[in-house]
Amino acid sequence: MKTFGGPAVLLDRSDINTDEIIPAKYLTEISKIALKPHLLEDLLLDGKQFDSQSAAMQAARVVITRANFGCGSSREHAVWAFEVNNINVIVAESFARIFRQNMFNCGILAIELGGGQIAELFAMRGNIAVAVDLVKDRLTASSDDPTQAAVVCSFTLNSFDKELVSAGGWLTYADQKY
Repeated sequence: MKTFGGPAVLLDRSDINTDEIIPAKYLTEISKIALKPHLLEDLLLDGKQFDSQSAAMQAARVVITRANFGCGSSREHAVWAFEVNNINVIVAESFARIFRQNMFNCGILAIELGGGQIAELFAMRGNIAVAVDLVKDRLTASSDDPTQAAVVCSFTLNSFDKELVSAGGWLTYADQKY
């Protein structure tokens, strides 16, 4: 079974749209790898440009954000940009419907948590790492700050979406099943 989790980066904003995830000018790219350096390059957080090339972002395997993540145009390129940057989990209060399904189709885990649980994750101090147990439907966020207690959250995921992400996405799943 595929392992999900790793170092996390926090994007403290709701309504991050697909144009901010991968700018439209890159939609003509024919390879996923060409999208890699452009992930989140136009994202603004608190009116400031997000440093998409920071060491923390380069190391990240998990994104934690607010509500309505992936809204806007329904383009697979936005999910592909996360895929080629080795982001394997995105945690949010909610996702745009098509973006969420594209994540599962590409083998990326979309975890929806309540607003209170998201607030707990954003209140954590230090560098955060996330571990996901798909069997127990549990996410554990820990910090390198020794005074910070781990945060454990339960989530719900239907069995088909679990199978999709465990297989690595729709194509691998279809190859295994059909």
